[in-house]
Amino acid sequence: MSNNNSSSDNSSNNNLSNNKVSNNNTSSYTLPRVWKNDTENGGKFASINRPTAGARHEQTLPVGDAPLQLYSLNTPNGVKVNILLEELAELNVKGAEYDAYKIDISEGDQFGAGFVAINPNSKIPALVDHSAVTENGEPVALFESGAIVLYLAEKFGKFVPPADGSQNKARADCLSWLMWQMGSAPFLGGGFGHFYAYAPEPLEYPINRYTMETKRQLDVLDIHLKDHEYMCGNDEADYNIADMVIWAWYGQLVLGKLYDAAEFLQVDDYKHLKRWAQKIAERPAVKRAVELALKPIA
Repeated sequence: MSNNNSSSDNSSNNNLSNNKVSNNNTSSYTLPRVWKNDTENGGKFASINRPTAGARHEQTLPVGDAPLQLYSLNTPNGVKVNILLEELAELNVKGAEYDAYKIDISEGDQFGAGFVAINPNSKIPALVDHSAVTENGEPVALFESGAIVLYLAEKFGKFVPPADGSQNKARADCLSWLMWQMGSAPFLGGGFGHFYAYAPEPLEYPINRYTMETKRQLDVLDIHLKDHEYMCGNDEADYNIADMVIWAWYGQLVLGKLYDAAEFLQVDDYKHLKRWAQKIAERPAVKRAVELALKPIA
């Protein structure tokens, strides 16, 4: 599970330094035998959170002229795909042209019928490849950021070592770090980000729990990058989708772009990670990706 729309939005500047952190060990909450959705949970996304899936309103997504149609938002999960698409554009890769449309998660666009049809999980990003069709003649639709970047990288033969056996170690490293990000980021976004920035009140136990895990993950990256210029090597050719997806979350975090949490997390302690993050941030494609202009869907 890579996407968590209640935590992906990087626009919050909440800071707990002026808030009193409460300890929920003193809570009078009694665990019920069966959970019921009968209490307002508060928080930034409380108005759209429900325990059910599926479309909530009619919606027709626009389709542009480019072969790739992206439906997303410039949150960390969305930025992952933005970066790859812009890196492909930097290389003038034919067939990688795309139109990008805004799915406003705060307004519930992700629950429209058109979006749910291409992503039943109602999380950004989603992409439709109109240059490839299924057996039924339908364009290929993809969801989950990791699946999208791997699909595109392999489709165009860029930013991922080939699966032909010629670069087994390089490919293994790339896929390992890609999946590391997919498995780790929910603890950063849905865990730390939610309780630090979006929860209706600061609670000591979950903030401590997810801060500890977030700092452990930052340390994993910092130790690895001590001996690596990029996630999978030291040459420019080693820059790949693992760097892109990890940078979108952890690079932006240590550069102070997420949750206004840089001081709280003491990100300057992770000097190797920060050096890498700054280097990636200077790439022209990455600069365009984080500020990508998204067209309205209506």
